[in-house]
Amino acid sequence: MTGPTAETPLPEPPPDTPPDAHRLLLAYLDYYRDTVLRKLAGLPEAELRGSRLPSGWTPLELLRHLACVERRWMRWGFLAEPVEDPWADRDDGGRWHVPDGTAVEEVVAHFRAECARSREIAASAALTDRAAPGGRFATREEAPTLAWILFHLLQEYARHAGHLDVVRELADGEVGE
Repeated sequence: MTGPTAETPLPEPPPDTPPDAHRLLLAYLDYYRDTVLRKLAGLPEAELRGSRLPSGWTPLELLRHLACVERRWMRWGFLAEPVEDPWADRDDGGRWHVPDGTAVEEVVAHFRAECARSREIAASAALTDRAAPGGRFATREEAPTLAWILFHLLQEYARHAGHLDVVRELADGEVGE
């Protein structure tokens, strides 16, 4: 598969596209955060906690994973903030999990809180700022820039939103946008 050519140009950005890269990245991240929540909205709890896929992950596990991804990359990664169990989305075998007894509303609230904190962090730094050493990254030299981290988060969301498209279609026939 090749990239765009003169015959298949990239689509024009919408007229309300933010004028700078920083705001554009943050706007797309918010779009995908909202997309994930929209794809989960209306699914019964049994569908949120059950899996329709051979790999066995559930939509609720994916949402918790994304909350932990936000925390790993922005708080622990970019700020080097001490966080308890940065890999809390995984069980001892490395599989995503939601602890027994955790309500759906708790997972959604956790996701929203981590996204809000990430927004604050990203808004207060320049794209060229490097992650602080001492958290996820031992040295300043190995630490990525905020731009790299935001692009990484964006690709993570885009990929998982696609996964949720498939799960939602299997669950109730709803087709993603």
